[in-house]
Amino acid sequence: MMRIIRTRLPLLVAALFFMVPVVLHAQGQTTKADGSGAYRTGHYRDLFAEQGHSAKQSRAKIDAAFEQLFHGDKKTQAVYYEVGRNANGPLAYITDVANRDARTEGMSYGMMIAVQMNRKHEFDAIWNWANTYMLITDPANPSVGYFSWSMHTDGTPRSDSPAPDGEEYFVMSLYFAANRWGNGTGIYNYKAQADRILSLMRHHPVKTGIPPFRLKPDEPPFAPPTRPGFPPRNHPQTVGPMVNEPYKMILFVPGMGRGSFTDPSYHLPAFYELWARWGPVEDRAFWAEAATASRDFFQKATNPTTGLAPDYADFDGKPHGTVFNPMSANFSYDSWRTASNWSIDYSWWHKDAEENVLSDRIQKFLFGQGVNTFSDQYTLDGKPLSQRHSTGMLATTATAGLAATKGPISKAFVDALWNSPVPSGEQRYYDGMLYMMSLLHSSGNFRIWEAKQR
Repeated sequence: MMRIIRTRLPLLVAALFFMVPVVLHAQGQTTKADGSGAYRTGHYRDLFAEQGHSAKQSRAKIDAAFEQLFHGDKKTQAVYYEVGRNANGPLAYITDVANRDARTEGMSYGMMIAVQMNRKHEFDAIWNWANTYMLITDPANPSVGYFSWSMHTDGTPRSDSPAPDGEEYFVMSLYFAANRWGNGTGIYNYKAQADRILSLMRHHPVKTGIPPFRLKPDEPPFAPPTRPGFPPRNHPQTVGPMVNEPYKMILFVPGMGRGSFTDPSYHLPAFYELWARWGPVEDRAFWAEAATASRDFFQKATNPTTGLAPDYADFDGKPHGTVFNPMSANFSYDSWRTASNWSIDYSWWHKDAEENVLSDRIQKFLFGQGVNTFSDQYTLDGKPLSQRHSTGMLATTATAGLAATKGPISKAFVDALWNSPVPSGEQRYYDGMLYMMSLLHSSGNFRIWEAKQR
């Protein structure tokens, strides 16, 4: 694949717009393990610039999207809501408007967007809300130390257990915040918070309890409604680490029983490489191995013709069907993110040429379905399962251009993203978060924020 190597002038212009530190590794300070991507070179591919859009135009588009999603009309545009303050400062949540809840997925995405945009106020307010309401602190709850994946926006629980994608993005955004802004105290000691969560993800003790569980010791117990496929709520529940040690893979959930499979869209090798350098020393080798395992897993989990991955998969890559999610063996909402994940890894590290093949494959298939008309759910062999065309899926497929071969197909997706309006209305949460992050990725402004001294 051809990569754009920018001259110093546009790189410095981009740095001025986003206050980006241009980190070039001194001669002799890099190794083969660093790959040949943006981590080593400091250069980030700009798909919009390749289409003739200036840095100023990209900045205007990114700023407008952020302002609408974070500070636009509360009824039709915004997903970010400030709700007073406590002893730690302002509180704010990101909400899934259609489902009327706040999820660790969206909260951690909001934090990642905020740190990339240099918006410390919004970052801290979201993190404060997450710690105040989502963090499980009752020692009798087997998930103690994790974050409840779904909460009502008034701070009462909709779940008493976590989802690992939230913890993953919490960790990465906190490390970036530590490196960009420096550490404060308490919950704003970003590095200490990231270290705690990352260590727990691998070393959480296996704990068993009988529900109903509390999130906080002084709160009433939470009894979620019983749903098909979920373990009976009157039986012991066991929770452990968020990773499978033998396979070096992230789990769908850390609960025993449903923790025996994975979600391809949770695999973030680009992040794991950084954790292998920045995380707790005793776990660094594990995360380096996890990055390699995830790259290999992408090859196994994607269809060899369409490039589509399922929502859930076994560790050998086979689709994993479940009763509680009938679409889980197909390409559905979670799956939109998988191509973006391997493409960001390719951009940052450039360690696996097969990620180029995967991006070409999925873009070719969806291009054949119509860039502006493809469905947002498919069987893995390419049969449409919906009639909806979703901006969020378009955005992540455009981001796949970071790993795709330059040409008319990749160009068509970048153009479609550029021309798409900022999501609004009832579906603005998931579409909007993926759209916003894809703008940052595709413009070369989703950066690795390194510590000043390595």
